[in-house]
Amino acid sequence: MAPFPLPLEQILGHWGSYVIYLVIGFAFGYVLEIAGFGNSTKLAAQFYFKEMTVLKVMFTAIIVAMVLVFGAAAVGLLDYNLIYVNPTYLWPGIVGGLLMGVGFIVGGFCPGTSLVSAATGKIDGIFFVLGVFFGIFLFGETVSLFEGFWNSSFMGRFTLMDWLGLPTGVIVVGIVLMALVMFFGAELAEKYIGGMDLKKAPRWRFGAAGGLLMVGVVVLLIGQPTTADRWARIEREQGTALENREVQIHPGELLDYIHNDSVRVIMLDVRAEVDYNLFHIHTAQHVADVHALIPSLHLEPENTLFVVMSNGETAATEAWKVLVAEAVPNAYILEGGINHWIEVYGEGAFPAVGNPGDDALAYNFDAALGARHPAAEPLPENFNVVYTPRVEFEFKRGPASGGCG
Repeated sequence: MAPFPLPLEQILGHWGSYVIYLVIGFAFGYVLEIAGFGNSTKLAAQFYFKEMTVLKVMFTAIIVAMVLVFGAAAVGLLDYNLIYVNPTYLWPGIVGGLLMGVGFIVGGFCPGTSLVSAATGKIDGIFFVLGVFFGIFLFGETVSLFEGFWNSSFMGRFTLMDWLGLPTGVIVVGIVLMALVMFFGAELAEKYIGGMDLKKAPRWRFGAAGGLLMVGVVVLLIGQPTTADRWARIEREQGTALENREVQIHPGELLDYIHNDSVRVIMLDVRAEVDYNLFHIHTAQHVADVHALIPSLHLEPENTLFVVMSNGETAATEAWKVLVAEAVPNAYILEGGINHWIEVYGEGAFPAVGNPGDDALAYNFDAALGARHPAAEPLPENFNVVYTPRVEFEFKRGPASGGCG
């Protein structure tokens, strides 16, 4: 599996990587131009069902990318968790889509194609780009007036698989079939409304469509890797780190990071709820199902430290394996669990339990304290704790934004 994006800066250096970006950008713009997407009349014609090239090109790009992404994920060449997916803000997204659609009809361009048109010296494209810049400025100056709506109906990394509750392969085949039906309808519209002669269209498009559908069926048959599959692929490397205790961090190191303003610490307490209610570290969140949290954890900023904990280390280790297998970066285990934390910071306040058993709470509590005890929120300066640092941050995330071609 290729767990991270290609490290261009490490391979080519800072400026060398920018050359690659420049070449990709130029190639993308060139392809749009030779396809006629710098011409506003060609683009606007799709809304009158006379010229459907835009729909066919864009949907072809979508389904080809979809099939290749999930095909590569199916055979272990790509980790889908590391692909950036725009988080869904349902109602702002709908309103924004309508506004962009109206702008597309009126102006004849979308943002990307307007840049292509402007780059080739077309007057309408230049004015459209100026309008885009003005709109960006206007939005930035007024967003505070509707910020509540702008951030409303947040659904996280929400996909069709999540919405419909269907396997990825079924969705892939379904989207390909839907696109092919749309292509057929688009060609009928071009024939009867636009007066096009479809006999001049290349016949190889039928073979390409059939081939793409076949690849989609293969993706369906292979299926997507489970968490267990992902762990099996990285077990040799990560298992060694686990055995060498490179991922178990001392309570002192965790406490120092909790009080480090440059680091966001998310503590995942995977114990039974009754133990969590008896005692837990301040701000630690009780987690019944680590798998359910994965999409939201991928949205956290790159300076986030994830620490899983149980009474000992058994349950925390299993949860850590899930995080690592699902490509959640900077994931660590609290060394010795809550029992060790209480040993270090409890100052003898709780009587110990004899032979508590594997991953069981090793202390007695007269009442359910939760985080209402000094040991749940100690101050580093009050304790002289010596430890070996283990945390090494990995700043390897996908892009932080999306865009429109």
